[in-house]
Amino acid sequence: GDTAGCTFCHTSPEERCSTCHQRHQFNPVVARKSEQCKTCHWGKDHRDWEAYDISIHGIVYQVNKWNPTQFDMSKKLADADYVGPTCQYCHLRGGHHNVQRLSTVYTSMGMSNADRGAPLWKEKRDTWVSVCDDCHSPRFARENLQAMDEACKDAGLKYTETFKVAENLMLDGMGEPMPKDLAPDWSGQH
Repeated sequence: GDTAGCTFCHTSPEERCSTCHQRHQFNPVVARKSEQCKTCHWGKDHRDWEAYDISIHGIVYQVNKWNPTQFDMSKKLADADYVGPTCQYCHLRGGHHNVQRLSTVYTSMGMSNADRGAPLWKEKRDTWVSVCDDCHSPRFARENLQAMDEACKDAGLKYTETFKVAENLMLDGMGEPMPKDLAPDWSGQH
């Protein structure tokens, strides 16, 4: 998972520009399409493409991407007037190349940046809202952010509850430990 998900793109110097721009077609038009992000950001360790693709933004993109009046990829991102956001429109806002500068608050919609009240998270959350307010009201963006916080908190409680049930089964002798010859799952956990 580490090799496929991170090391190939993040440590290989020859893959830096061509991962998005394509080596034999170094063309900004190609790099502005959401599918270019799918090169690395999909699958079990990076579910970002799947999350985008089934979201309302992804559906709008998939339905309209062939229509140049809806998605004119020949325009610079700063000048783009898309009917819905692509990955690049939000993460490479203004045409810069620092994808993480305007990263969203949630990592694969997980709990890593859920609201914990720390000033760092407030800044990231305010930035997130500022990205959304290109198309939505700040109120709409903040309400959706709060809904995601609640969903993450609920998921965290269910996750903890599930492991408590499994732990109690083990303590009661009803669970069977993983056989020693069985490899751990992809995340390194047994």
